[in-house]
Amino acid sequence: MAAIVIAEFMDEDAIARILAGHDVLYDAALVERRADLAAALHEARALIVRNRTEVDADLLAQAPHLKAVGRLGVGLDNIDLAACKARGIAVYPATGANDAAVVEYVVGAMLTLLRGVFAATDAVLAGTWPRTRLMGREAGGKVLGLVGFGGIGRKTAAACAALGMEICAHDPHAPVGDQPWGKVTSLSLDALLDRSDVVSLHVPLTEETRNVIGREAIARMKRGAILINAARGGVLDEPAVADALRAGALGGAALDVFEREPLSKERAQVFAGCPNLILTPHIAGVTVEANARVSALVAEKIRDHLAGGR
Repeated sequence: MAAIVIAEFMDEDAIARILAGHDVLYDAALVERRADLAAALHEARALIVRNRTEVDADLLAQAPHLKAVGRLGVGLDNIDLAACKARGIAVYPATGANDAAVVEYVVGAMLTLLRGVFAATDAVLAGTWPRTRLMGREAGGKVLGLVGFGGIGRKTAAACAALGMEICAHDPHAPVGDQPWGKVTSLSLDALLDRSDVVSLHVPLTEETRNVIGREAIARMKRGAILINAARGGVLDEPAVADALRAGALGGAALDVFEREPLSKERAQVFAGCPNLILTPHIAGVTVEANARVSALVAEKIRDHLAGGR
């Protein structure tokens, strides 16, 4: 039986290079086969997952020798941290390794939605030349509101400030005296929603943040504002976003994460007919480069933990 089980996709070069010498079971489809995963963990000392594998008390009970869990990403809501702590199982997220990819996704989505011209190919090919209809907006001079001001939020702030945007943020857990705030204005959530032309979410999924952007919050936003969620599913009310887009209250939205993933064809129908909407499959933090960095970082942490005899 394998000492290290990898249940979701990972950079294979990192596995071969960093975990050489360990008995590794790498099966990116194990996440789909819960019984097989549980069986594979009977002798395992380490488990590596992304966001889809539910590392709950039931799964941990099938892994009596488990010493460490590596998370190929930063969100930990799919891992029972209390159960891991009770068992003395270390949990290693890939903090910081995919920040650049998420920041580029947020900035790219924001610019695409503000400008609103990049779906014009068919119209141009048809000879309609819709210049006046496609007169979009610039980012410069707009207000970006960040809900959450951790590592990714702060890097997003720096990137958008370079575009000439005014930045504000809401984060009760980030002391305002911290140096990274700089020229970023700290606001209450209500004040941020009132003021922002673009709202980007950068919070983990907790009981405190679940549906933090619901119907009342969306109603506070400026008419025509842009909403971006590349953080966690469940922190906003998806039907409320869809309704606001159809009503023209929101000027656009980009959603990379969803309350239930993968997003089924049936559940996706809530977004049918929504204008100026970008939907992507939890891919903001996954580029070729980010996947290599995340995989290497987690592999190194798992290797070092096992080498330490812990």
